[in-house]
Amino acid sequence: MKAAVVALGKIGLPLAVQMARRGVETVGSDISASVVDLVNRGIPPFPGETDLAEGLAQVVPAGLLRATTSNQEAVGSADAVIVVVPVVVDAEGRPDFGAMDAATRDIGEALRPGQLISYETTLPVGTTRGRFAPLLREVSGLVPGEDFFLVHSPERVFSGRIFQDLKTYPKIVGGINEASAAAAVDFYERILEFDDRPDLARANGVWNLGSAEAAELTKLAETTYRDVNIALANEFARHAEDIGIDIGPVIEAANSQPFSHIHRPGVAVGGHCIPVYPRFYASVDRTARIPVVAREVNEAVPARVVGALEAEMGGLRSKRVVVLGAAYRGGVKETAFSGVFPLVAALHSAGAEPLVHDPLFTADELTGLGLSPYHEADPCDAAVLQADHAEYRDWRLANLPGCEVMYDGRRFLNGSRWTADGVRYMRLGTA
Repeated sequence: MKAAVVALGKIGLPLAVQMARRGVETVGSDISASVVDLVNRGIPPFPGETDLAEGLAQVVPAGLLRATTSNQEAVGSADAVIVVVPVVVDAEGRPDFGAMDAATRDIGEALRPGQLISYETTLPVGTTRGRFAPLLREVSGLVPGEDFFLVHSPERVFSGRIFQDLKTYPKIVGGINEASAAAAVDFYERILEFDDRPDLARANGVWNLGSAEAAELTKLAETTYRDVNIALANEFARHAEDIGIDIGPVIEAANSQPFSHIHRPGVAVGGHCIPVYPRFYASVDRTARIPVVAREVNEAVPARVVGALEAEMGGLRSKRVVVLGAAYRGGVKETAFSGVFPLVAALHSAGAEPLVHDPLFTADELTGLGLSPYHEADPCDAAVLQADHAEYRDWRLANLPGCEVMYDGRRFLNGSRWTADGVRYMRLGTA
C-alpha cells in the first residue's frame, strides 16, 4: 500500500511517520521547501514532538517516507490521501478555505479511480460533502463515492504527544457513503494500533459514525465544549477575585465530585483548535449562543489581567513589563492565537513597554513576530506568565531583576518563591 499526506505540519508529519512505521510507502507534500528538505534528511522541522526524530531516523533511510513540494506528485501514486491543510478564520471569525481549496484542486488534478481521500483538518459541518466533494468532481471528472472514496476523519491529538494519542483515542471516520466509510475503516485499521480502553462504551479502534457530517460535528463538539468549560472557569476566577477568595481550592473541590470536571482558568486560550473551531461551529449553527459568549469571555481575559496589574502597580506608564512565553502553551513552539498578542496590545494601551521572552524562540524570531524580545537578567518592573513552559518554574528574581510584581496567568508558578524574594505575587483567580 502507498499513501500521501498533504501538509507536513505538526499533525501531518507525525501521521506520515506513523504510516511509514506500519510499512506503508508514504510521500508527504508541503509548500515549504525547507520543511521538505529537512524531512528528506530525516530531521524534524519543528521541536517538541516526542519520538518524531527517532521515527524519521527509522523510516527515511529505509525509503518508507519522502517529501516533495508537489501535491500532485504525492497524490498520483497513492492508494490513500490524508489531507491536513489548515483552515483558519478571518478577523470576523469566518472560515478561510483558500489554502484548502487550492490543495483540493491539486488533489483533483492527480486523482485516480479507487483512491481514498480523507480530510483530517477540522471543518465546519457539511464541508466535506458540500464543498470538497463537488470541487474534486469538477477538477477530476470522477464521481465521489463511486469512482473514489471520500471521508472526514478529524485529528484528535495534541502536539507533543501525537504518537501516544493515536493509540489512546478512537479514530473517528465518516464517509459521504458507506463504501467510502468502509474503505477508511480498512485503511486506518492498517496504519493504527490502539490501547485497551475498558472505560469506553465500545472497543477502542476505528469508529464509523455513519456520515461525514457526524464526524465533522464530533471534533467541533469536543473543542467547543472545552472552550465553554474554560470560559466558565474564567468566569469563576473573575468572581473569586471580586469576592476575595482563591479559585484553586474551589475547582479542586468541585472536581472531586464524580462526573465533574472544570478546567483551570488561563490568561488566554490559543492554538489552532480552541479559538478557531467554536467559530466553525457558530458559522453553521447560526442560533448558537453559548459558544459565541464563551469566546467573548476567554478573549477578554488578557485585558483583565493587564487591568489588575495596572491597579496593583498604580499605573503601568513607562513600566517595563515582561511577558513570559510567546507560545500558546508550554512546550510547543507555536504562536497561533497565542495570548501574547492581546497581552502585548493591552500593555501598550496602558502605556507600558512590553517585552517578550520565550525559551523556544530566538530574539530574531520574536522580532519577526512583531514582538520586542526580553533578554534574561535585564532590568524590568513586572512580569506576566503567559505560557507554562517548564523552564519558568525555576525562575527567580535573579532572572528578572527589579521585578516588583509577578502575575501568574496560568496558576503555574510557586508563589512562595517569588514572595520570598520580595516580589508581589498575583495569580489568575485570586484576589
